[in-house]
Amino acid sequence: MPNDIFPDELTLLHNPRCSKSRAAKALLEERGTQFRERQYLSEPLSSAELAELAKRLDKPCSEWVRRGEDAYAAAGLGAEADDKSLLAAMARDPILIERPILIGRKRAVVGRPPERILELIE
Repeated sequence: MPNDIFPDELTLLHNPRCSKSRAAKALLEERGTQFRERQYLSEPLSSAELAELAKRLDKPCSEWVRRGEDAYAAAGLGAEADDKSLLAAMARDPILIERPILIGRKRAVVGRPPERILELIE
């Protein structure tokens, strides 16, 4: 079934300044995997895209939000924050999204460690 939110191709949510993200990208390239690179800090995800990403990750947002970022505390978030609050914060401040994330047609995985992205291509 076609998806209006993410294209059918693999999409790597990438931050080129992050070593884990660069390692994940290199793993895909070494294997000749076709993927779309999306530098999510300069091309932020919409609220609808974040909601779809949450479904594909099938994990609570607390498991893929970057709690160590200044923006997390600045947003008034804490351990009790619910998914709705976390998604809203990630939409406002994409630095809060864990990286890298590889998005497939039905699933997505956080590349921590980077080799986890291989779950979608092998």
